[in-house]
Amino acid sequence: MSFKGKVVIVTGAGQGIGRGVAEAYANRGACVVVAERNEQTGNAVAESIQGMGGQASYIRCDVREEEDIQRLILESERLYGRIDILINNAGVSRFKSPDELTVEEWDDVLNTNVRSVFLASREVAKVMKRQPEGGAIVNISSTRSLMSEPNSEAYAASKGAIVSLSHALAVSYGENHIRVNCVSPGWIETGDYSALRDLDHRQHPAGRVGTPEDIARACMYFTDPDNSFVTGAHLVVDGGMTRKMIYEE
Repeated sequence: MSFKGKVVIVTGAGQGIGRGVAEAYANRGACVVVAERNEQTGNAVAESIQGMGGQASYIRCDVREEEDIQRLILESERLYGRIDILINNAGVSRFKSPDELTVEEWDDVLNTNVRSVFLASREVAKVMKRQPEGGAIVNISSTRSLMSEPNSEAYAASKGAIVSLSHALAVSYGENHIRVNCVSPGWIETGDYSALRDLDHRQHPAGRVGTPEDIARACMYFTDPDNSFVTGAHLVVDGGMTRKMIYEE
């Protein structure tokens, strides 16, 4: 798939899945806005893309702050004249006993992971509505929207909310030709892939642990203009793990 000339914003693009998604779009010709709170990592990703011949700009953005999100959208449109794609990837996790989790910690996870998706989608829609072809939004959730580990209440709640918010936005913005879809990654290794054990790979029905490129390909499927009939969808990209029955012996 080619995204030549398309303008793509990726939040939380300074590392991990976000970086992989940003690089994948740049490799396919897109102009990528690296939205990241950490200036060092955000600049590094933008410079790396530029060093490989791609087009990228870094804009600092703390997605917990409404003003930062508004500035991100305004500056991106000013730089490129349009915004075609938004990937809402930024997020945090906090695994802590529900007996000990504070209200402040709960709010931080929900504000970072969910409220930011609503705010960024609302702001980018203002731009996309002015474009005859509209645009596309992909929200990154998690398989923790479907299943849980102990002490993951805030994270699970935030990721479940993203799934519901995605199909609600798809219905609300459908008449504006803005498609909204959701991707739920499973185990995506963002560190040293070679350090994984054979058991780590074998436990997946697909035979391997995932990579950021797997999520990037899912995002590109959802945002390809040819897939204009796909909106409100939720795609689980986890190597089949959520479909696997597991019994403890």
